[in-house]
Amino acid sequence: MAQKKEGKILGMERETFRQFMGKYGVSVVMLVMIIAIAIYNPRFLSGANMINVITQISINGMLAFGMCLCITIGGIDLTVGAQLALVGVIMGQTITNAGMPIFVGILIGVGVATLFGFINGFFIAKFNMFPFVVTLSMQLVIRGAAQVISGGKAITFGQAVKNMYYGKFIGIPYPILALLVVFVLMYIMFHWTKLGRYILAVGGNANAAVASGVSEFKIRVICHTLSGFLAGIGAVIMAAKTGSGQSNLGVGYETDAVAASVIGGTSFAGGIATMPGVLIGIFIVGFIYNGINMIGIDANWQSIIRGLVIIGTVMLDMAINGKSRK
Repeated sequence: MAQKKEGKILGMERETFRQFMGKYGVSVVMLVMIIAIAIYNPRFLSGANMINVITQISINGMLAFGMCLCITIGGIDLTVGAQLALVGVIMGQTITNAGMPIFVGILIGVGVATLFGFINGFFIAKFNMFPFVVTLSMQLVIRGAAQVISGGKAITFGQAVKNMYYGKFIGIPYPILALLVVFVLMYIMFHWTKLGRYILAVGGNANAAVASGVSEFKIRVICHTLSGFLAGIGAVIMAAKTGSGQSNLGVGYETDAVAASVIGGTSFAGGIATMPGVLIGIFIVGFIYNGINMIGIDANWQSIIRGLVIIGTVMLDMAINGKSRK
């Protein structure tokens, strides 16, 4: 009797631990990572470095929020990296070469990115095409368009554009403010509105969602259009950071966006995601990059280590949450 009672107590304790890690596991991983890197290099926790990290991750943050929407509905958007290049060269042509006002160049660039997002969603939803195939093909189109527009050459910006990355408002860099605003808006949309519920419903069970009156076509188009729009915002920050529009920018950025989303608990099976989780995933990816550099790991090993850390984090999350991630 005593052994049975003890076993029951241990079982309850394990279940409590599993529930705790299921809810806060990713946050625990981030905390452990911060402590480990800080022990090796105390400068990691300095205010200047933290501001630097958060400013840099604002670009991936924009991409990851949009990627989260696409993955939640059971899809993916592989065009976001190429969008960084296209918007940058469009801004270069309109602002630097054509002499248009900065806000006009930004509007045109972000508008084109949004249009490509809409096209992705339309082809996927209208013709029931695989998101991977559509967005991979469109990635080539967008990257090629960037090369044609720029002629393969970098187009530099003046200081006014650079100030959008390096400037500050009440001591806070503009990219951090932009990331905060987008996070709040995405949180409200995803967790407090019908649109957010419809996105989760389509991702969880599209047939049931349609039977309940939800337009699967509209939801898929909206998600990819928003992904394109957010990629356009990220591209503006990237252009301001580099001070130029280049057709070779953004290569591999879609991988970081996927990693941040999945680490944050977004399920590739669809129907499971939270915006706070994605935000934590964005920070984890940023800390991985920054921590590896501060530790002084050889550049040849950095990609391998980043990949292994991301896989390990996702596997831990899947092991803790079990069937809820399948």
